[in-house]
Amino acid sequence: MTLEVHIEKKLADFTLDVAFRATETPLSILGASGAGKSMLLRCIAGLERPARGRITLHDRILFDSERRVGIPARERRIGMLFQHYALFPHRTVAQNIAFGLRDLPRQDQAARTASLVSRTHLAGLEQRYPRELSGGEQQRTALARALAIQPEALLLDEPLSALDTHLRSQVEAQLQETFASYRRPALLVTHNMEEAYRLGEQLLVLARGRVAAFGAKQEIFRRPPTSEVARLTGCKNISRAHANPDGTVEALEWACRLRLAQAPSAAPKYIGIRAHHIDFLESPGEAAAEPNVFPCWIVRTSETPFRITLFLSLDRLRAEAGEAQLQAEVFKEKWERFRDRPQPWRARLAPESLFAMPE
Repeated sequence: MTLEVHIEKKLADFTLDVAFRATETPLSILGASGAGKSMLLRCIAGLERPARGRITLHDRILFDSERRVGIPARERRIGMLFQHYALFPHRTVAQNIAFGLRDLPRQDQAARTASLVSRTHLAGLEQRYPRELSGGEQQRTALARALAIQPEALLLDEPLSALDTHLRSQVEAQLQETFASYRRPALLVTHNMEEAYRLGEQLLVLARGRVAAFGAKQEIFRRPPTSEVARLTGCKNISRAHANPDGTVEALEWACRLRLAQAPSAAPKYIGIRAHHIDFLESPGEAAAEPNVFPCWIVRTSETPFRITLFLSLDRLRAEAGEAQLQAEVFKEKWERFRDRPQPWRARLAPESLFAMPE
């Protein structure tokens, strides 16, 4: 089953102009706040009308501006999960789940509701009202309601953003379980790069209403096509770049010359490396055999429960002035081994971890 979207819609600050094709693997839609992500879902669901374009789902035309086709939302057979649940406060869990099943015989309604209660781990909560549920239980109820109509596509709009860390983990596990058995188009909107990676197989990066990247998530994270996509996918280290005649690249902000694993197809304007790909050599003998090894000084650090972010300078005078050029992330176990070693350390920017970007 395939969802094909090619639509345009004028928004306040820009035009939403998006074309993509989603299949049976979950698709994460990543972008900054205000990029048009939620509006895109609302257009697919039939809650908003594009100015022009076409939306088809398994060869059914849901919207076609040229043919003047616009199927109402209730007839599109699309399940939608909202950020703030949108449960009916005066209905129980079971009644919320069964809301879209009113055309079925009572016995069939009860059987499908019971099946979804089991699948979404809501057993024992059927007669509770939304106000009596935790955030995670409310979101699982909303998911069960979206699945109850046996939708041909599933749309999820920031489903984890209103949850605390513990509940977010629970609901994320539920979504992974759901996606494993739901072999139809499933679109997940998020501004969280890690959620997008964990929950989607394909990735669509949206920037001011335009598709900035679309494809397999591993490839987009490994080789982002532009500096904007690199930033949206969490890259902390991006420098303006200049190609040298000998095939090396000058990283202007980092003030160093770098060798790449392969020559870029076009003259690079930027070069990047992800923070966790910056390595530190442990013995002086390693430096002579490795390319892209530079002395570095730690300007400052930032700590999380499991990792340390190191703000680095490749120049001693810049370091003394408090000017960081790069960020590296290391697990605390490695930090404990290195932290008391005299500086400068030796940082390695591995050629295979660097990516050049033409724009």
